[in-house]
Amino acid sequence: MIRRVTVLTLLGLAVGCIVALVAVGFVDGLLWLNDRLFISPRSRMLAGDPAWLALATLAVPTLGGLVVGLLCSMIPGGRPHAPADAIRAAQSLGAPMPVKAGMLTAIAAFLSLGSGASVGQYGPLVHIGASLGSWMSRIAGGGRYLGTIGIGCGAAAAIAAAFNAPIAGLVFAHEVILRHYSFRAFAPVTVSATLGYVVANVVFERPPLFRIEGPEVASPYEYLAFIGIGITGAVLAMLFMRAVLLAGELSRRLALPGPLKTALAGLAVGLVALQIPDVLGIGKEVLRFAIIENAFAAPELAAILVAKLLLTALCLGFGFAGGVFSPALLIGILFGALAGTGAEWVYGDHHSHIAIYAVCGMVAVTSPVIGAPLTTILIVFELTRNYDVATAAMVSAAFASLVGYRIFGRSLFDVQLESQGFDLSLGRDRVMVEQRTVREFLSSDYTVVSAVNTLAQARDALLEGRRSAAYVVDESGKYMGSIVLNRLMELAASGGGLTDTVAKHAQPDALVLSPGDSIWKAMSMLEDFVGESIPVLEEGRLAGVVFEGSIVKAYLETLNDLRREENAAA
Repeated sequence: MIRRVTVLTLLGLAVGCIVALVAVGFVDGLLWLNDRLFISPRSRMLAGDPAWLALATLAVPTLGGLVVGLLCSMIPGGRPHAPADAIRAAQSLGAPMPVKAGMLTAIAAFLSLGSGASVGQYGPLVHIGASLGSWMSRIAGGGRYLGTIGIGCGAAAAIAAAFNAPIAGLVFAHEVILRHYSFRAFAPVTVSATLGYVVANVVFERPPLFRIEGPEVASPYEYLAFIGIGITGAVLAMLFMRAVLLAGELSRRLALPGPLKTALAGLAVGLVALQIPDVLGIGKEVLRFAIIENAFAAPELAAILVAKLLLTALCLGFGFAGGVFSPALLIGILFGALAGTGAEWVYGDHHSHIAIYAVCGMVAVTSPVIGAPLTTILIVFELTRNYDVATAAMVSAAFASLVGYRIFGRSLFDVQLESQGFDLSLGRDRVMVEQRTVREFLSSDYTVVSAVNTLAQARDALLEGRRSAAYVVDESGKYMGSIVLNRLMELAASGGGLTDTVAKHAQPDALVLSPGDSIWKAMSMLEDFVGESIPVLEEGRLAGVVFEGSIVKAYLETLNDLRREENAAA
């Protein structure tokens, strides 16, 4: 007990500290690279020669895409990994996050963001944190539970360090990655989130994502507007997610090498950036200016919003490594600010500061995309320390999550996992049970007879083995069916004799499984099963049998393990 608590605490401390240091280095490195490659607004203002700047605007994302595409081809699976892979690892039986894929994805994301691709940095930070947490849990020598907690610790530390929001980091890990709130996981994840915040934002004094100086909701009637922002924001989030999935499908159909596809997306970013340079990179400056009154006119907000949505979908679909979290934040803030510019027409002088509308738009778009309404609300509260802003955001997030779930699903991550055959919408218990297969429980404890044997020989074999059924195979080993002892006794009693061959009386079994069938599928097929055992066939041959009791036991063991994980105190 004491040893387990000590290991969990030390894991949280170590992961929180290391992930925070990596996150700070990652972000500072991006700022440096963006300045050197004329991606940041400041470097573009100081560039001098307009022709040179235009050339760099086209060349940097295009060449960056080519390099990233080549790098991603080296990642197992041929694609950069993302938070969805961290979720899958946390919900899998003994499947740690691979170190090689994590390292290559981190480098690819760094180069993608550094060269101005329209992707996000928070998704890569979450994946890096989860990969480090998984790796460190393996060093600690723990089993699956410790590995899962390590993934949660890494994700929590990454969010806490990135947003100045340790509580949001804690909730994100439980809400999105772990999908439960067990006491065993709560303590180390809390320690990791807290230490990630302290290292990144107290030791290194990282500035917050944005600042809002004490705005208040001017009229209670504006909550109707915040509800409307939540509903329409969910529709915008759905369009954004659909665009990402559609771009991925288009990329798969495009008959070009992967690096050329990524370079093509980079060229598109450069061409649009010649007219709308705000689409380059993460867009932190745009995000900060969008919450200032009259910083952008309504047409400018709309143009940046549409361009950012389409380019982000194109970049992610065509192979750039990055996340959807940052783009969703920016798209949402632009949408909310756009809604705020029209508030004066509706409420006259009794309308709130545009920052409140922008924040409501931010949570309305982000919540459905990442499937974490509590996290987005807490990010707002921890960044603003303002109850009025947090309450307004809570209203928008609630309606956005409700509508988004109905028209799209829990999150983009879950839909991506579902397309890979990993459906979390049906519950963690089903996902876990589906990962165990019949192959684990194959038994050779059965009687097999050849199709050319006589019925008498089959009867003798059953009596000798004290079994009620025998499985019949032909001379080549192909499965033909089964024959039961009761049937043989009936034939003998009727005076017909038992001289016929078994092949004439073999009956196909009502229930047949294959080694790759999941325990969940086997359980669902057992409802009307009556018999001694179930034949398991592989390419038409009898691979073995599985007993009903083995299937039920495996099902119950998996559920019990899951309940222990979710409810264990230490």
